[in-house]
This record gives sequence, C-alpha cells and structure tokens, in this order.
Amino acid sequence: MSAYIIFGLLIAFMLTGMPISIALGLTVLAFLFGLSDIPIETVALKLFTGIEKFEIMAIPFFILAGNFLTHGGVARRMIRFATSMVGHWYGGLGLAGVLACALFAAVSGSSPATVVAIGSILLPAMAKQGFPPRFGAGVITTSGSLGILIPPSIVMVIYAVSTNTSVGKLFMAGVIPGLVLATLLGLTTWYRARKHNYPRLTRATWRERFVALRDSFWGLLLIVVVIGGIYSGLFTPTEAAAMSAVYAFIVAVFVYKDLTLRQVPKVLLDSASMSAMLLYIITNAVLFSFLMTYENIPQAMAQWLLDMGLGAVGFLLMVNLLLLLAGNVMEPSSIVLILAPILFPVAMQLGIDPIHFGILIVVNMEVGMCHPPVGLNLYVASGITKMGITELTIAVWPWLLTMLGFLLLVTYWPPLSLWLPRQLGMM
Repeated sequence: MSAYIIFGLLIAFMLTGMPISIALGLTVLAFLFGLSDIPIETVALKLFTGIEKFEIMAIPFFILAGNFLTHGGVARRMIRFATSMVGHWYGGLGLAGVLACALFAAVSGSSPATVVAIGSILLPAMAKQGFPPRFGAGVITTSGSLGILIPPSIVMVIYAVSTNTSVGKLFMAGVIPGLVLATLLGLTTWYRARKHNYPRLTRATWRERFVALRDSFWGLLLIVVVIGGIYSGLFTPTEAAAMSAVYAFIVAVFVYKDLTLRQVPKVLLDSASMSAMLLYIITNAVLFSFLMTYENIPQAMAQWLLDMGLGAVGFLLMVNLLLLLAGNVMEPSSIVLILAPILFPVAMQLGIDPIHFGILIVVNMEVGMCHPPVGLNLYVASGITKMGITELTIAVWPWLLTMLGFLLLVTYWPPLSLWLPRQLGMM
C-alpha cells in the first residue's frame, strides 16, 4: 500500500509540471509528516550520510573541466582535426561531427555540453555547405549523446554512487561501447550522405592533418590524463576529475589563451550553478531512496520480479522498456537515482554483472536524451538550429534506430562492455 501512495504522490506532483527534484523532496516530506512515524532526526542523518561520498565530488570537477574547455575553444580545434581526417568522405562535415562529438565526449562528461560545443560551430558550417538542416541536426543531436557513454561520464558517477559500484571499472567499460556506437553513427551518417549525394570536402594533406592534430593536442591530452591516470592507479576517478579541472583551466587560459582571467569567474559560476542543480537532485533522490528502503519497497519489488520467473533475458528486456518509458518524462540523473536502487538488487540475484548493468542503463539514458518529450539533447539542438521539437524528432529517427539496435547488442552481449576492464585486470 505504501508503494502505491509514494509513487502516486510522486506522479501527482510531476503532473503539475514541478521539477523532478522538488517532486521527489515533496513526496518524501508529505509521506513523512502524514503517513509515517520515522523520526525527522533520522531523515536528517540519512541526508548527510547519503551524500557524504568521495565519488560525488567528481561531478562538480568534471562539470568545471567541461565548461573550461567549452569556453576555451577546444571544441573548435577538435572539429578542425576531425574534419581533416574524415571530411573527404561522403557527408564530410557530418562524419567530422560524429568524430568531434566522440573526442569532446572524452573530455566533457556531458551530452548537452557536447551538443552545444560541437553543434554551435558545426551546424552553421554544414548549412553553408548545402547540407539539409535535418541531416545536420540528426547527426549532432544523437552523436552528442556519446558524452555520457565515453568516459568521463557524470551519469556513470551517479550510477556508481547509487549502487556502490566502482567508478573506474565503469569508465573503462564505457570505452569500447562508446567507440562502437560512434562507428555505427558514423556509418549511418555516411550511408545517408552517399544515398543523397551530400557534399564532400577536398582531401586534407598529411601536413594539414599534422597541423590540426598539433593545435588540438593539448585538449586531446586530457583524455590521457583522465583515463591513463585511472588505469595506472595514479588517480582515483575523483582525483582524476580534480586534475582534469586544473588541467582544463591551464590549457584554456595559459596555453590556448581563448579564455581570459576576467572570464574565469563566470565559468566558475556557471559550473557551480549546474553542480548545485545536480547535487540537489541527488540529495532529494537519496531521501526518496531512504524512504523506499524503510518501507521495504525495493525488496518487495525485487521479490515480485523474481517470482514472475522472467530470467535474465526477460528481466533485461523489461528493464530496457521501463528505462525507455522513463526517458519520456525524466532526465537521466533522476532516472538512475530512482530506478537503479530498485532494479540493481534484482540484477545481482539473476547473476548480471553490475558493470554490464551500469553500461546498459547509460545506453538507455543516451536514447532517452534523443527522443521527446523531455530529451535534453533535442532541446539543446532546437536552441541552436531554431527547429521545432517535432521536426527534430523526425530528423533524428535514422540515427535513433541505430542506437536502439546498439542497445540490444549491449544488453545481450556483455563482453562488449566487460572485455576491456577484464583485460586491464580490473575485474
């Protein structure tokens, strides 16, 4: 009965148009004061102990690093390098967009940031070259979702915090799936460009490619700092996040000099604002998770799912459908924080690897960011392209279908995500 009341309250608050973070908090408070005998002191204690995790500190640092690089012209240099490598193929600038999104994803950790950084530069250039607006919008909107799959990823950190899973293992597990998805999106782009004979650029010389690589070198080196530092054991993921923020500051201000010291406070303020929003969501989700655990709801739901006798195959299919439906009404961080603590125990009992399960959830979040009504990437791309959400939804369909096919591959072929961490001796 408690479960029906809690989720009923949550849905009722969300239907009023209330942000998910506030809806979570109000649901907890309404239930506590009206229908529960839990001491408020216990709730306060849980609130502080729930967010007192070293891994959470990685989130503001990765956000700060991404903002320094976004404001510091790193994206422009990555686009130039990507264009020099693949611009001469069919759909040149479109393929460059996929590659540039993959590269920027490896330094930002955020999908919306990737769409903004790459899209604001590349989409006007594609329009000038004669590409249809829908083609460019479809490429960048979907490729931008690589921001949460290719490490470092803020969504992976949130999953790790909510399930007590290793952030380092998740980061390494995301590398190969991220590269495979980037390749598949690139193939979809190439096929559609070849089919419709979209423009190609002249082949860059090896000298031009070297110059482009040299210009983007300091930005690309951040990938080595984060991934290499974690793999070598030199940094924990949180320490790597802090190092990436310091490194991004030095590169943006002193190496590339695209960012002045006067502009730094604005970057810090923007980062603090975004971090505060995410931490507020996490805080309320921690309270919500505590309430559900106190009322024994996750255990009951887990037992119910096990009693259904779905098995691992059926359970994973149901998880995909549930997460895709949730992606229609919520943003990724909220989905992970609410549903991961419920679904994770069932996955463990069915023998599903927690790292594989985490990657599966992240890929579902990628798909959710690219379809209406609340797909974040759609709204960001809409702001850049001045296209309506309906038109953008039509534009992304070819790439979205590719992502759905990739989701099935990730779901039912665990070695795709687990091979690299195992080879590195992390599992």
